[in-house]
Amino acid sequence: MTELSDEQRRDFEAAAFRRLVAHLRERGDVQNIDLMNLAGFCRNCLSNWYREAAEAEGVDLSKDQSREIIYGMPYAEWQALNQTVASDAKKAEFEARRPRDH
Repeated sequence: MTELSDEQRRDFEAAAFRRLVAHLRERGDVQNIDLMNLAGFCRNCLSNWYREAAEAEGVDLSKDQSREIIYGMPYAEWQALNQTVASDAKKAEFEARRPRDH
């Protein structure tokens, strides 16, 4: 296995993150509740993690700013374009699987 420098690792992780965000932006049909139920995270989680990373480096980002970075548009706009009403079954599954920090 090739040994990676810290800088290479950071660059590759950043590239993978950018690709994940781009993929999620293209797949507005995939609802956050579906991501949560299947994977335990969603776009909002990514925006929270992004904001937390920024704050750890002394950069103050609002919740709205970090969501816009992840969604590629204001959150309310994304919701209006993409969000559907979750079924009772999806809501029940979410409550049963909800991560402790949500």
